[in-house]
Amino acid sequence: MLTTRPRGTNDILPGEIDKWHYLEKILRKVAEVYGYQEIRTPIFEHTELFQRGVGESTDIVEKEMYTFLDRGERSLTLRPEGTASTVRAFLEHKLYAGSLPAKFYYIGPMFRYDRPQAGRYRQFHQFGVEAFGSPDPGLDAEVIAMAMDIYEQLGLRNLNVELNSVGCPNCRQAYREALQEHLSDKLSELCPTCRGRYSKNPLRIFDCKSSQCRQLVADAPTIDQMLCEECAEHFSLVQEYLQELQVPYSLNPNLVRGLDYYTQTAFEIVAQGIGAQSSIGGGGRYDHLVEECGGPALPGIGYAMGLERILLTLEEQKVSLPIPTKARVFLAALGKEAQKTGGLLAQKLRNAGWVVERDYLGRSLKAQLKAADRLQALYTIIIGEEERQKGVVILRKMQESKQEICALQDVVPSLVKKFNEQI
Repeated sequence: MLTTRPRGTNDILPGEIDKWHYLEKILRKVAEVYGYQEIRTPIFEHTELFQRGVGESTDIVEKEMYTFLDRGERSLTLRPEGTASTVRAFLEHKLYAGSLPAKFYYIGPMFRYDRPQAGRYRQFHQFGVEAFGSPDPGLDAEVIAMAMDIYEQLGLRNLNVELNSVGCPNCRQAYREALQEHLSDKLSELCPTCRGRYSKNPLRIFDCKSSQCRQLVADAPTIDQMLCEECAEHFSLVQEYLQELQVPYSLNPNLVRGLDYYTQTAFEIVAQGIGAQSSIGGGGRYDHLVEECGGPALPGIGYAMGLERILLTLEEQKVSLPIPTKARVFLAALGKEAQKTGGLLAQKLRNAGWVVERDYLGRSLKAQLKAADRLQALYTIIIGEEERQKGVVILRKMQESKQEICALQDVVPSLVKKFNEQI
């Protein structure tokens, strides 16, 4: 067990981590040009925050949270999602007193006790954005367009937005009653979890993975038929804005998302043709969550996307990320005095932006050149006692096995020039 990672977790190894760095760079760049600022919240919070914020009838709270008692007998939970924590920070630090809408983004690990499968893990990483303080449907459309912008900059193709409105508490109450009436004579056929949802929050039945439950709600009334005038107008305007922004979307009246806090706009972004795990992100509006968590009556909207799911989709679509080539040099120094000279040269090269590796095992020149090959060094700098005394080095271009003599003081500018000519 000491040499095996916990089920549902991953080690991100050298080489693979370069893809993560590139992905995170794009996420930050897009978030910041849309006016979002980074926020970092604790990995664990008081359990009540998620019970109230996410919803007690959700799968997350009922089945998936990692909850524990600390030494003070306080119930804490590893965060299963980022919105509730962002709302808590927004309220605790009175950020609502500043200019609105207040816009934040986060990147970090989340935790859910889920059944591990491709693109779904017990520790996973999310990027998300939250905007507080505006009910404008134009903001809804901009948030969706921003998510699509990220995917397009990464090179993903065949994307579609599935869109719905889950209404406000008033029209949703009428829909709850209609849905309960539709299912009243089918209660015994529902799975045990959905029988509990029937009275608590029947909309959650649409999220059930059981084919039996899905079949029972297949011909149920849909919420779009019961939207109040205000919610219907809001939803219509969201669609108009998306059309103006040329964001492809389709209506999905059964889309309710997996969290209780959503109101009005709900959406998922789907990568078509990649199999069962086709949803690569989603979100929606939550106009009462801030108030539910003890703050002022401020509307909000946001979305989240799983980084593992994005990388899996890039792989499925055979998208190669443009990972920049590292300017890597291996410094092969032979002899104690040459090692000292090489150490100073290595620091000068690092200050110029090169990645420099050295030999610390006392290996022969042949063995050091093999090590340079394994490290995919562009150049190897060879310096022995003879070269040191002459004030020169041997500069070897590894791919072509060509080498030249270079004055010691010219090594840094020479390598910088050669690399710039190569890229």
